[in-house]
Amino acid sequence: MELIQNNADLSAYLAADDVIDHHHPVVREAAARLADGVVDSYAYARTAYEFVRDAIPHSADADDPRVTWRASDVLERRTGICHAKAHALAALLRAEDIPAALCYQRLMHDDGSGHAVHGLVAVRFHGAWHRQDPRGNKPGLDAQFSLDGERLAWTPDPASNEMDYPVLYAEPHPAVLGALKAAPDRPHLWKTLPGTL
Repeated sequence: MELIQNNADLSAYLAADDVIDHHHPVVREAAARLADGVVDSYAYARTAYEFVRDAIPHSADADDPRVTWRASDVLERRTGICHAKAHALAALLRAEDIPAALCYQRLMHDDGSGHAVHGLVAVRFHGAWHRQDPRGNKPGLDAQFSLDGERLAWTPDPASNEMDYPVLYAEPHPAVLGALKAAPDRPHLWKTLPGTL
């Protein structure tokens, strides 16, 4: 699949905003801590990815009702769904001048009751984008940081109307962000997250 930037200007994938707030002290401190002792930007990207994947529990796995969406809040509260964790990883990457994009998959709910949009991050190295899934592993899921072939949590099944969206967004998709911001808790969010983009 060819990945397509929704903004031709690569600097858009380094920008800070209200969601990917990489100038926030919490993000800066976390980035500095993760960068300490790493040898290059690739090692930093892997370290940041593993930190978000492993040290910030996915709120559904942890049965945490809180909804986070701003990168600094995800890092401070140590909770979030896939989209929130993607925002945190994008902020940590951009804090160290590594271009990062938000991208999405459409996946079927575990119980087969419909679809949900799943959030990923793409990181740019060696002139190409590489998708990563910081959702968090659990039995049956084994996502890994990789620039040599994708190691995502899920591979969409077209027969189930699942799909990869090829667009790389510099900012969160408005439908996803709107649902996150409006949700008072995760049970409510599960009912309002978009099933398609």
